[in-house]
Amino acid sequence: HILSLRGEVNENGMNRFFKRVAEGVFDEEDLKMRAERILQEIERLLTYYGLEETALYSAGYSNGANIIAGMLYLFGAVFQKSILFHPMVPLKSGAALSLDSTEIFIGAGLNDPIVPYDNTTQLMQELSRQGAFVTMKTYEMGHQLTLEEVEDAKAWYSAR
Repeated sequence: HILSLRGEVNENGMNRFFKRVAEGVFDEEDLKMRAERILQEIERLLTYYGLEETALYSAGYSNGANIIAGMLYLFGAVFQKSILFHPMVPLKSGAALSLDSTEIFIGAGLNDPIVPYDNTTQLMQELSRQGAFVTMKTYEMGHQLTLEEVEDAKAWYSAR
């Protein structure tokens, strides 16, 4: 079963999952509110389709990866596996709940002008401290998603 969500925030004609104050600066209250809404919608759909016992996996790029990271920070191991392409630390408060048994793939660009590499490294460390098994792959690129990165994520996912 695949569920593809679309962000409700319109920013200059682009859909996003939560508001930003500026590029790289998140509206944390909006992120928290929208993460709660997304979790409620996922739970509603699982019940509606009779899938309550289904393991949940997630994948997102940039803003989509950041809302997933925010959900992991806020709700713990809601997803068993997550693929995060070019994510940032979503909340200054850090992850607070256990992420034991959670597996995460992070793809990061060394030359990403939007997501500083040290920010992604900090995210990896915070998720690991909460018990997640994190695999981070680094690419000599910017903020674009490449075939190599997608293939690496696919190989990581298939190996599990």
